[in-house]
Amino acid sequence: MNITHAQFVTLPVTDQDRARTFYTDALGFDVVADRQMGPVRWLAVAPKGAQTHFVLAAAEQGFTPGSVRGTALVSADLDGDCAALRAAGAKVEGPDDQPWGRQATLEDPDGNRFLLSPEG
Repeated sequence: MNITHAQFVTLPVTDQDRARTFYTDALGFDVVADRQMGPVRWLAVAPKGAQTHFVLAAAEQGFTPGSVRGTALVSADLDGDCAALRAAGAKVEGPDDQPWGRQATLEDPDGNRFLLSPEG
C-alpha cells in the first residue's frame, strides 16, 4: 500500500463563517481553502503545517452538524491549550488522567467533539 495520510476530515457545521472564526481564532488553525464551487462553499482549515485539513461543511451539503466524535488533536502543551481555549470561550472538559493517559475534550460551537491529547 502507498497511502501516506488522510487528506481531509469533514466537520458538519451550521454556519461556516462562525465555524471559520472558531477554528482560526480559538484554535489558531490556518484557512487552507475558501472558495465557491457552484452552489457549495469549500472551506478548509488546518493546524499550522498539518497534512490533514478539516472541511467545514454546511448542513445544506447533507451533513449533520455536531455529529463528529472521537477525532483526536495533539497538543504540545495540553494544560496551557485547555486554559487558552477556555479563555477564548470554548467548551473544554479536563484535562483528566485516564488509564491510557492524560486527555481533555473540546467541543466546537456546533457540538462536534474532539479529544485533546499530549504529544508522545
